[in-house]
Amino acid sequence: MGFLAPNTADIDVRQWRTRPYHQRIRPLAQHWAMHGFGTPGVVHLLYLVKITAYALGGIAVVSATPGVGGIADFGSWWTEPIVYQKLVVWTLLYEVLGLGCGSGPLSSHFLPPVGAFLHWLRPSTVRLPPWPTRIPFTSGTRRTSADVALYAAVLGAAVWLLFTPGDAEAGGVLAPWRVAVLAALLALLGLRDKTVFLAARAEHYGLTLLVFLFPVADQTAALKLVMLALWWGAASSKLNRHFPFVVAVMISNSPLRPAWFKRRLYRNYPDDLRPSALASAAAHGGTFIEYVVPLVLVLSDGGPVTTIALTVMVVFHLHIMSTFPMGVPLEWNVFFIYSALVLFGHDAAVGAFALHSTLLAAVLALSLVVVPVLGHVRPDLVSFLPSMRYYAGNWATSLWCFRKGTEHRLNEHIVKASALPVDQLTRLYGPEAAELVLHQGLAWRAMHSHGRALVGLLPRAVDDVESYDVREGEMVAGAVLGWNFGDGHLHDEQLLAAVQQRCGFAPGDLRVVLLESQPTHRQRQHYRIVDAATGQIEEGYVDVREMVVRQPWLDDETPAIPVEPVGPSRPATEVAAAHE
Repeated sequence: MGFLAPNTADIDVRQWRTRPYHQRIRPLAQHWAMHGFGTPGVVHLLYLVKITAYALGGIAVVSATPGVGGIADFGSWWTEPIVYQKLVVWTLLYEVLGLGCGSGPLSSHFLPPVGAFLHWLRPSTVRLPPWPTRIPFTSGTRRTSADVALYAAVLGAAVWLLFTPGDAEAGGVLAPWRVAVLAALLALLGLRDKTVFLAARAEHYGLTLLVFLFPVADQTAALKLVMLALWWGAASSKLNRHFPFVVAVMISNSPLRPAWFKRRLYRNYPDDLRPSALASAAAHGGTFIEYVVPLVLVLSDGGPVTTIALTVMVVFHLHIMSTFPMGVPLEWNVFFIYSALVLFGHDAAVGAFALHSTLLAAVLALSLVVVPVLGHVRPDLVSFLPSMRYYAGNWATSLWCFRKGTEHRLNEHIVKASALPVDQLTRLYGPEAAELVLHQGLAWRAMHSHGRALVGLLPRAVDDVESYDVREGEMVAGAVLGWNFGDGHLHDEQLLAAVQQRCGFAPGDLRVVLLESQPTHRQRQHYRIVDAATGQIEEGYVDVREMVVRQPWLDDETPAIPVEPVGPSRPATEVAAAHE
């Protein structure tokens, strides 16, 4: 499995290990700017194989549907409404199994390359209910046999739909009551465990299931509005100072971009890794495309204008896929391309606002407008996924600091489907290389604006960072919860309380730095520093303007980031309850 090793031959691992923490981040950030993660082309090839499996699997499943036709007749049936429905269910199933977003080495899953279904089919693993104090029968963080059965029922309902023929009384599409079974099971499962609900990409595919409950005459228009909202929501979330950092770092991970081009993404590589004018232009250009071209698609009804707009959006999503962004939302982009071609190409004549159902309009308004707006104004209340704050750099994040020698308690006291990332990597490459790979993830985070704030807050969390093993919160969540995909709410105080309940860390043994997303209307981000045993040590705000002018590393010329501390300390139980 050594072929998964990152391409860091230019770094002397033993010499690198002797450096102070902030000096270990600098060479890895500089390395990422040119090479990204993984042996060039090899890790990326693994993901291309996965995308191909997803695409061919979807075609095979749909072609097995009675009345649709075989693979040889693909060109005659790929635009049929029931085919679109089947591919939505197939994609949801693929994601809720953990085979899509959040899988593989770019999500800290090395051996095995997925957690997800291995984790969620195992009793006694950790689950995180979204509202345990408000929704009856959802409290607790231990997965029961009933939770396992409910997850298995979701998988079974999806498979059942995949091999169900169209219903003549429903207009040749899936019978609404059959779709309702899957939607209801997914909702119930989400109330017991928000991790699985998010993994299913319910803000997209779950909402689409609800659209399938309405008459077929309304479905195409509604699906067009869903697509428009996802594009516009993503574009709106990128109207910030963070996104140019994202573009520079994301393109740096692409094996298809030459080194000279990657250098131009930064102001003065290797000493100044702030995004250049080119990176900013690329970021704003992409945002412009996500606003304007979908609007053209919605307002056009076919012909050359539609064809040109579709071509732009297909190239746009292919570009995203070619960068292999961390978290690898690749299947999602494939589905976007398919949806654009079907809904705005084949069904161009159907108006996006030709809805007849008032109830459906209300469901769409709540899901596509109210929830995202709330998520932008109060990001602490809503996951970045239903908020449609996608790959925009404005994410809740965390760093988990384990006093050296204590991290192993997660293995001793927590039921998991796979070992911690450090143990997976140690088995593959040895302890020194394992730490290098983990720090490469920390360097990736530090290259983003919010990551620079985390690096600057670290000295406020621990007296001596050299006495701690610093881990990405994403990596902790991926191991303890079975899945991770950029949502810092999955590794905040709620997860920390669940970990502490099982592991019983002593005061000072585990400190966590938590940084919330930036609200749209404010230029600051809320942070908390929490001790697993004693509770909140400090909270306050960091200024976004301070974050975007700094380098990914600390040195003598850039001391700890200025903060605005607020509020008294609180015990751990009170802090955890406040975030439930």
